[in-house]
Amino acid sequence: MNRRQRRANAKPAHQPIDPAAVEAFNARGNSLNSLGRFEEALSSYDSALALDSGFLPAWNNRGVILKEMNRLEQALVSYDRALALKPDLAIVLTNRANVANELGRVAEALAGYDKALALNPGEADAYNGRGNIMRRLDRIPEAEEMFRRAILLKPNGVEAHCNLGSLLIDIGKPDQAEAVFRRAVALNPNSVAALHNLGITLINLDRSDEAEPVIRRALALNPQLADAHHNLSLALMQSGRLDEAREAAERAIALAPRDPLYFRQLGDIRKYVAGDPYLTALEALSRDEAYLAVGKQIELHFALAKAYADIGRPEAEFERLLAGNKLKRSMVRYEEAAVLGELDRMRQVFSPEFVRKQRGCGEPSAKPIFIIGMPRSGTTLVEQILASHPQMFGAGELTWFERAIGDVRSAMGQISCGQVSCGEAFCHPEIASQMSAGHFQELGGRYLAAIERLAPTASHVTDKMPTNFVFAGLIHLALPNAAIIHTVRDPVDTCISCFSKLFTEGNFHSYDLAELGRYYRHYQALMAHWQQVLPSGRILDVAYEDTVADLEGVARRIVAHCGLPWDARCLDFHSTERIVRTASAAQVRRPIYASSVGRRRAYQSMLGPLLAELPPLAATAPASREPMKLSWTSS
Repeated sequence: MNRRQRRANAKPAHQPIDPAAVEAFNARGNSLNSLGRFEEALSSYDSALALDSGFLPAWNNRGVILKEMNRLEQALVSYDRALALKPDLAIVLTNRANVANELGRVAEALAGYDKALALNPGEADAYNGRGNIMRRLDRIPEAEEMFRRAILLKPNGVEAHCNLGSLLIDIGKPDQAEAVFRRAVALNPNSVAALHNLGITLINLDRSDEAEPVIRRALALNPQLADAHHNLSLALMQSGRLDEAREAAERAIALAPRDPLYFRQLGDIRKYVAGDPYLTALEALSRDEAYLAVGKQIELHFALAKAYADIGRPEAEFERLLAGNKLKRSMVRYEEAAVLGELDRMRQVFSPEFVRKQRGCGEPSAKPIFIIGMPRSGTTLVEQILASHPQMFGAGELTWFERAIGDVRSAMGQISCGQVSCGEAFCHPEIASQMSAGHFQELGGRYLAAIERLAPTASHVTDKMPTNFVFAGLIHLALPNAAIIHTVRDPVDTCISCFSKLFTEGNFHSYDLAELGRYYRHYQALMAHWQQVLPSGRILDVAYEDTVADLEGVARRIVAHCGLPWDARCLDFHSTERIVRTASAAQVRRPIYASSVGRRRAYQSMLGPLLAELPPLAATAPASREPMKLSWTSS
């Protein structure tokens, strides 16, 4: 073959592009993507671009797949190549902004969303992404508006529905969140995110029995989702199925062994023991704690504290509690002056004269039973005893009384307390001072209507929201025949138990020993005031130590105070099947035992800031009784 022939047979330097082949590789990539075969999809997009480097859809799709594979920087490169070909394409700008947002480059992401929306005001995904940024910046009303716009523009957008539902959970609207998540599931019954979020919402609504099958559906679709196993464990624990709950928690740890939240959940279900492999894993994780996000560090400290408490190492436990609480306190907004000021003003407003003047004007029903006191003082134990009575429905911690106050306040108009430190448009003491007899009856009626819907056939319903102690005077005037039970426990034991718990929400005073002591002092003063100004016997004090020492005697007093005949099933409370959504959900399933009595003994030398703020007798008095052979950790 001569040179001229070799040139004629040589492959041309630039073959003509075959558009059909390019489209085929791109379409194949999309199909593989939908099947979750990401590496193969990426290879197919690369094949399309090898044939035509100017094929914009493949660059965009390549960015999408790289984001799915968590190769975020490479995804940005792909989107930039697409935008170099067509700078004003809103969908690519939105996709790129989503990646920038995940990388924490908030300003860059926000600029991308804004540019996309300027080019196309109908770009629903840009509104959704912008909503995520507003939520991150704690601009909640704007975030909600963005998510709702996204849904309006793209009614079948499951992601925007999930984001809106999660936001509604955060702002205390679980009922609305449930409706949003149910729409998301209806749109895509195979959406793991929608199913999982619906399950979490049902748990928050104390409907763990409904949550379980929903979460199991999510796990059937994605068995590797550690967080779903964790939430399944939570639902099972609240339902009293502790062995199954333990197995689910262990599965979550197996899938995500570097997430201390799952270890903390396991510690709520069962005790750690010396040589425990899960404790060994926790201690190994603690050696890398500096590399964990702050929230995970907090979880780690509390998980280790529980483990050290279980194996009898109080100094190591308290060291972890101090570290975890310090970090948690740095992340919450607790305005102590406003909180304590409200407690003090309750005593000023609810004078003996005020109570006498307003008595007898509320809703007369005896159906509600309020169990009040400090958290971790025995409220769950008392409710479980009562909920074992066939005429009683245990509703758990309800926010409905305070919500009813807000409804009445709205009808009355804005009421200012005039306190510079408060920072609120209204305060409860000032509401009460301006309420008429009709307002008190309306308040009681609103609350009664809510619990009637919850348990229409029960003669009595318990509400064990501990912080309702603030409203004992309002409860008396709005519901004069409702029973009020006040659980008390050794002050130092109570505060230690609060300090040892990472609460799901609220209780911000619990994360600093001095603040906790001051809060307890003001709580104690307010409860003493209620006992003075309300009719004698109106509030029944129930000491945790007395309950442990004489369960039947105390149980009979509680039942009689509620106006019910005695029923022996109240002594078998640990066998009662019901949802329990508190930190004592596992403990309340066991027969009564009392190692928590006298808990202060193990920590006395480490409690200086707390003891300095408690009333002198509370700080120095020894626990009233010696611990019994068995023990029960109070709620």
